[in-house]
Amino acid sequence: MITATDVHRSYYLAKKEVSVLRGIDLDIKTGEKIFLCGPSGAGKTTLMYTLAGLERPNKGDVSINGTSFYKLSSAQQARLRNDKIGYIFQSYFLLPELTTLENVLVPGLIGGKSDREKAKAVLVRVGLAHRINHLPSELSGGEQQRVAIARALVNDPAIIFADEPTGNLDSKNGDEIMKILLEVVAERKATLVVVTHDMDLSCHGDRVLTIKDGKIAD
Repeated sequence: MITATDVHRSYYLAKKEVSVLRGIDLDIKTGEKIFLCGPSGAGKTTLMYTLAGLERPNKGDVSINGTSFYKLSSAQQARLRNDKIGYIFQSYFLLPELTTLENVLVPGLIGGKSDREKAKAVLVRVGLAHRINHLPSELSGGEQQRVAIARALVNDPAIIFADEPTGNLDSKNGDEIMKILLEVVAERKATLVVVTHDMDLSCHGDRVLTIKDGKIAD
């Protein structure tokens, strides 16, 4: 499903180059649940963003189903992201002026295939049938993350990337969110890549990859 080959990523800070990823080789199988762990600054979020098509590597390649992602045109990359990939972030990134239902409809609107009934069904699945007409400001943190999960799922993506999806939640809500996420991923046979610093969460994965000093630790 996802293959990274000799991936390097660096940034410039005060005109000094800082290496974050230092030659990552990785294969993720279809339907696999991968948890990326490691200390702050190790490069786990950068690796996820690079695998997810959000940050171009300075060197190396990322392929999705045999297609070299960064060799595609910008329009082709955007289409692949919208059709095949769902994203869940720690900070939710809901549009404040849109209702719960309207936020979930956004990926479909971008792809030209908006389906209100499908969006409603996904919201029912994540336990938000009673909140479809509420604005984000009227929802709790746990409810906002459920909206974000529903939005990520509405286009039936083959891959879901989640960056610290429970990072802004208390342990009870965090456990509930992870339970929902793992259940819906299993139901859809999707591939899941999660960045987390919580080792208790990582036990739910098929594999735990520890990132240290920009590489996958042995």
